[in-house]
Parts: sequence; C-alpha cells; structure tokens
Amino acid sequence: MTSAAPRRLALVVIARDEAGRIARLLDSVRPWVDDMLVLDTGSRDATPQVAAAHGARVAHFTWCDDFAAARNHALQLAGADWHLVLDADEWLIDGGEALQALRQSAPGFVGVLQLRDRFDQAPGQQAEAIAWLSRVLPGPVRYAGRVHEQPQHGLPVRRLPLVVGHDGYVGERLADKRGRNRRLLQQALAETPRGAPHEPYLWYQLGKDCAVYDEHAAAEDAFARACALPAAAAAPWWLDLVSRRLFALKCLGRHADAVDFAQTQMAAGAESPDFFFTLGDVLLDLAARQPAQAGELLPMIEDAWQRCLALGERPEQAGAVAGRGSFLAAHNLAVVLEGTDRAAEAAALRAAYPWP
Repeated sequence: MTSAAPRRLALVVIARDEAGRIARLLDSVRPWVDDMLVLDTGSRDATPQVAAAHGARVAHFTWCDDFAAARNHALQLAGADWHLVLDADEWLIDGGEALQALRQSAPGFVGVLQLRDRFDQAPGQQAEAIAWLSRVLPGPVRYAGRVHEQPQHGLPVRRLPLVVGHDGYVGERLADKRGRNRRLLQQALAETPRGAPHEPYLWYQLGKDCAVYDEHAAAEDAFARACALPAAAAAPWWLDLVSRRLFALKCLGRHADAVDFAQTQMAAGAESPDFFFTLGDVLLDLAARQPAQAGELLPMIEDAWQRCLALGERPEQAGAVAGRGSFLAAHNLAVVLEGTDRAAEAAALRAAYPWP
C-alpha cells in the first residue's frame, strides 16, 4: 500500500504598504510551508518587491473596502489543502513543527492559534494581550464580513500549538490605522439587520477601536449596545468586553455604573484575573476621587488583586493581558500596602512576583 500524498500548506497574506514588516513574517514562516501567497491591495511602497525577494508569490487586488473579498481572492489564488492566514504585521514565534504536521492531516477541522498582541500600556512601556484566532483553514473555507471578517464553516475547531506575534497597534502603527477600521465597522453596522447574529460582535469591535484611541465615551456607547443584545454574553469574547467596558466607565468617571455592571458579572468573571484586575483599578480610582470612601474601598481593592494572584495567569482566556494574574496585580497591590504602612508585606510581594 502507498501512503497518501502530503497535503499542501500555503501562507496567505493580504498587504498594503508593509515593506518594513513583511520580510519578518515571510522569513518566519517560509521554512514550514509549501507556498506563500501575498495579495497586494494597492501599496505605494515596495511591499510587492520585498515580498517577492523573500520567496512569496505576489498578486494584486483592487481594494473595495471589504477585507473578506480580499482574503477570499487570496485564498482562491493560493489553492492549497491548508491555508495559514496571517497579516503582514504578524510573525510566527513558535509552532513550525505543528505546521509541518498538517501535511499529514486531513483538512477536516479549523485550527486556532495563539496571537500575542503587543500594545502600548504607558509611555515607553508595552504589554501583551492574548487572543485565540481561527487562522488555519481547510482549502474550501472562505470569509464573510467587510471588516473583522470571520471564516464561515461548520467544522470542528482545534487549538494548535502555534504562537504568532502582532505589533500592528504599537506607536506610529496605531496612528497610521486611525479611522480605517472605524469607517468600515460603521458601514458594516449600517448594512447589518438589527438582531443579526454578528451584530454584537461588530459593536464590540467598534468599542475596541474607539478605546485604543482613548475615545472612551464612544467606546462605552458601543460596548453598551453590544451588551444590550442577548447573544453577546455567550460569545467567546464576552469577558474581554466586560473588562474593556469597566475601564471605559472608569475613565469617564462613571464609577457607580462600573460597580453596578461588575456586580452583574461576578459569576461570569469568577475565573478571570483580567476581570478582577480591572475591578480593582476601578475601585482604586474611586477611592482616589472620593477619599472619604477609601477606608471602605481599600479592603475590596486588596481582595480584587489578591484574587488575581490566586487565579494566576490565564492565557487561554480571550483578551488575557500578561501580568494581570501575576506581576501587574502584585505591583498594584504592593503600592496599596506601602500606602497603608505595610512595607514589609509589599517587599515580600514584589520579591515573589518580580517585574519581567
């Protein structure tokens, strides 16, 4: 008996004006795939030339304000048994062997990878959030959605040991993207029938887009609209929305609304260090603004961050920010301990959870 021929695996990328980043992606993936297809959507820089120099097949597409249309055209051109779908500002960190193993796997499931998304937490300081995304697709699977497009399928979903980095929302990259997704999200919402299954997801994504530019009132409006739709609470991104909404309400000075909302989510967030980290942040900000309540609030603040440490890091949860179950929570708690004459406890906590 002869063994089945290995399946073909192709990297599929859509890109525009990514000459400074696309080589990093292609070099990280090239040893593990059979083909790399880059679909250029109108670059004004040397993206096509750089992609070709680093081993990719390059094709061109006239941009039509529809990410799904571009991705589907690229998938059609790639024509492989398996497609690894990445963006030019991403790169493979780990998991090449798992990609190679796909050549011996029947394309009967959708593979989920871990995305480590870098973002600016403070001037000169970056943090990392975790997302789990369906990016390893059997050949026939296609996308739907003008923006934040999603693969459409009824296949089993399997997490793969693939780790991908992303820095598309850091520094000047964030400024470059301002307004692009917002316009497409608003257009998608205008085209979406009220009550459609994907409507909450679009409001959630619109809220995220507003939040990264510190437009907290617009973010809260979008998050509230998502929360008002019944399907939202069952979505895999729900806890990320909860934490983001609490932060937006804090920034707006709406602490009472934030606490009321948090009370409704205690059961949902019971295993989420991100939820308790943000709750502690809300309560600390309230104590700073209302010193008369500090004595009542401090035990609750400490309890929230102690809960983070008890839960530990939970990278398997959508939107998990590295450190909220360890060094970030410990740092915040140590500051509170130092401010309440418990310097020895604070020092022990810092030693137990050192900043990386």
